Amino acid sequence: MKHKTGTRKQWLTARLKLLKAEKELTWRGDKLSILRQKLPWVRIDKEYQFETDEGSASLADLFRGRSQLLVYHFMFGPDYTAGCPACSSIADGFNGFVVHLANHDVTLSAVSRAPLAKLHAYKRRMGWTFPWASSLGSDFNFDFNVWFTEDQQRKGGIEYNYRHEGATREPLAGKAVRKWRSQDDQGTVAEIASMTGTDVATYTRERPGMSAFVLEDGIVYHTYSTYARGLDVLWGLYQWLDRAPKGRNETDLWFRRRDEYNKR
Repeated sequence: MKHKTGTRKQWLTARLKLLKAEKELTWRGDKLSILRQKLPWVRIDKEYQFETDEGSASLADLFRGRSQLLVYHFMFGPDYTAGCPACSSIADGFNGFVVHLANHDVTLSAVSRAPLAKLHAYKRRMGWTFPWASSLGSDFNFDFNVWFTEDQQRKGGIEYNYRHEGATREPLAGKAVRKWRSQDDQGTVAEIASMTGTDVATYTRERPGMSAFVLEDGIVYHTYSTYARGLDVLWGLYQWLDRAPKGRNETDLWFRRRDEYNKR
């Protein structure tokens, strides 16, 4: 595609116009952050159990002595042979800033339904050190709308990203990915599912998301959750691509786990 060209003066005029729009978006983002913080806190009385590097843990234990907890709902089900490559790309940024968050009274932890042994093996492969807990056997993922049953898939009982999904033979994880097609036209979701060692139905029973919690006077409260495109701002790769000349340029399954690019 041929892009228009111009003089430096024309570029500066257009850039200043864009700068105004960028500042408006920044200010709007500041206001949204305040609105997030004003959401009512919901007390959690249910006892959730997790398996961690330190042994069996409650939700309060995941705070690791801090008052705030951010959970990334990582797509890694018990039947997966490897973590979701998209979630893996997002998690590649965790190691760097988890230390900064910890020193600001915030614990970041990933949570998945895969057994702890699988999480350990995958962490070693990816070179990650951030906390990652297994919720296998707990209702945690189900209650926070990031895991669904076969019956829900079949009958159209899935509520994800605050929307209802109808029954379908091959449920897909989000409107945007439905537009992606692989070279053999089998669908990119199927291609991603195969990268986790599963089929589309099994893969998409797990969903991505993030949830925030606060611990006050020994009581855990749920404060915020977001899903699907709401996770874009956490995907550091997207923030860079959005500023690249060609943008995200998502014409096919363009991303891999970072140790797989040379295997294509």
